[in-house]
Amino acid sequence: MRHNRLLAACLAAGLSLLAGCSAASTSGGAKSGSGGATLTYLTFETPSLTAAFWDTSIANAEKAVPGVTVKKLVAPSTDRDAYAKQLQASGQFPDLLQSITPSTFVQAGLLKPYDQSWVNTNFLLPQGNAYKGNVYIPPTNSQIIPMVFYNKTLFAKAGISAPPKTWAEFLDVCAKLKAAGTTPIELGGGDPFSASMPLSGILSADVLGKDPKWLQERYAGQVKFSDANVQAAVAKYRTLVKNKYFEDGALGVKYADSITDFTSGKTAMYMMGSWFLGSVPKDHADDFGSFLTPTDDGSLVVPFAVGGSMAISAKTAAPDKATAFAEAWSLDPVNYKALIEGDGAFPMLKNKALADYNVNVSQVFKDSYAYVLDQNTKVSALGWATNDDSMPSGLNDAFYAASQALFSSDDIAGQMAKLDSAWDAATK
Repeated sequence: MRHNRLLAACLAAGLSLLAGCSAASTSGGAKSGSGGATLTYLTFETPSLTAAFWDTSIANAEKAVPGVTVKKLVAPSTDRDAYAKQLQASGQFPDLLQSITPSTFVQAGLLKPYDQSWVNTNFLLPQGNAYKGNVYIPPTNSQIIPMVFYNKTLFAKAGISAPPKTWAEFLDVCAKLKAAGTTPIELGGGDPFSASMPLSGILSADVLGKDPKWLQERYAGQVKFSDANVQAAVAKYRTLVKNKYFEDGALGVKYADSITDFTSGKTAMYMMGSWFLGSVPKDHADDFGSFLTPTDDGSLVVPFAVGGSMAISAKTAAPDKATAFAEAWSLDPVNYKALIEGDGAFPMLKNKALADYNVNVSQVFKDSYAYVLDQNTKVSALGWATNDDSMPSGLNDAFYAASQALFSSDDIAGQMAKLDSAWDAATK
């Protein structure tokens, strides 16, 4: 399970290599003896995933593993990777860690992989977030990053009967909305990760959709951001800006305010990760729909990120107990309810329907989840993957900065060259 609402803010830091981590590091948590064990578990708290949620979920998993006592540690900020590094540096690396970036810690020898047969048995996409062939976080849930959410009432007022399927239709929809006096697209440009969503959607549709291995090829030096096809995709974003399809002062709108602007009907469309589904107003949920960033030919490209629950320390003094607890927690359907309803996460357990999670979700959630279950072209969501397609250290921040800069600059070639330089520097 992964809480994604502010994950972009910590991904860039989380993808950096651990400095000073040693294979000799010891866990600061587990104490094992007489058949029992006390484990430390790094979690986090949000309005959706409250202290009560964690306490209940931990208690339920403890019952499934006799002899285990779990001590909860709460990260003081959204950057769980940074906090875990601090704990490791002081010899207190937790036995279990929720929603961290595996690559950061695997390279330091700090995580224990799950048994692949257990993963294969229980999850829809067993290798969805595998890193270097191993699964360090069970692939319990997924997100589409971004989707395009839209206000059906505002569409109807502008004479738009259906969401667009091609890029040309998308531009036509934007023009009609603007002509009707409605701001076509909401942009929380004041927060870097939020500012990057439209550009990320376009690049996923046009670049990764045609070449799903593009990120791996970038690692191999076979493609670049400065390539003509990438620049052509970025030019589409510039078209949206120059046609004034975003609200005035979009770079000053904070992420939280962008949600309020869209849900209150000030704007017609919102390009955001599928976690927005947790913010759809319950009293008029039927006013909202969703579609994917359109491609030129109308083909569907799903920018996909598979998340998971907890990682297991390779240094824990009680590996069997830690593994048993992690597996029990990860398979408990009760734990999914808060994430599905509050954060719009798509569950990825085998042989489970939504009804099995006892959730109350909107039709737009069900329609969006269908993209996950259907056979279609899924690509790694740019900057959000925790598998082998995760970008190198610093690239998320560089991409966010380029997204903000391109809101007011036509220098596409220059910004793409900066990204190439940042990538090359990070992978030397």
